Amino acid sequence: MITDCFDRETEPIISLKDFYGEPNHLIDTCLIIYSREIYAHLLETFACEVIGEMSLCNGKIPIYKMNYKGKDVAFYLTGLGSAIAATLCYEASWLIGATKFIMFGSCGSLDREQTHGKYIVPTESYRGEGFSYYYAEPTDYIEIKNAHKLAAIFEEMGVPHVLGRNWTTDALYRETKGLVGKRKEEGCLSVEMELAGVQALCDFHGLELYDFLEAGDVLEASGYEVEGLHNANHDFGKLYIGLEVALRV
Repeated sequence: MITDCFDRETEPIISLKDFYGEPNHLIDTCLIIYSREIYAHLLETFACEVIGEMSLCNGKIPIYKMNYKGKDVAFYLTGLGSAIAATLCYEASWLIGATKFIMFGSCGSLDREQTHGKYIVPTESYRGEGFSYYYAEPTDYIEIKNAHKLAAIFEEMGVPHVLGRNWTTDALYRETKGLVGKRKEEGCLSVEMELAGVQALCDFHGLELYDFLEAGDVLEASGYEVEGLHNANHDFGKLYIGLEVALRV
């Protein structure tokens, strides 16, 4: 069973040292970028320098350094889904030494009244994916440890937000009416595909994660609304919020 996969008693056979050698210590704070348009905007707007490179069989993912208001911040364009996003977070930490990761992406809203016009700061995430069970004891939800710290930063910045539970799923096309209803009854405001796994990995390796979401599409028992998804995916507003958070963590 997937719930039997957390093993703290024995050592992993594969190590990042096998692929990348010894870890580097170049920079402390890193943005995890999901949007190709936000990624392109960073490259076009700031002086960016490659400080690391993650190698996959289907290509390479560069890690860049930029300077924002006097602070050096790293960033890279991640993949979608819990397993790839979490694995790349670990590789980035190894390659550049980052210990603080700021992650922001889009999500589906399960409660349009609570999420409309506000960013979502998840407090817990339902573990509807497989990756997190290799990095944390089996539980239904994983705590998002820095949620209240991030909410306090948002209060200081005047960023409209709402705190609440999130649902991480691996199966975009199996968000059924029954499951949407069940997660909503449990207090989930949003659904996305990465957070539970990334948080579990960060907890396991002693990294700090600061995550917030922007609702785009809406999932309700009455139907699905996709109109707001593109804007939520590629909203430059959350990029600059993320950069301001980077100054404060």
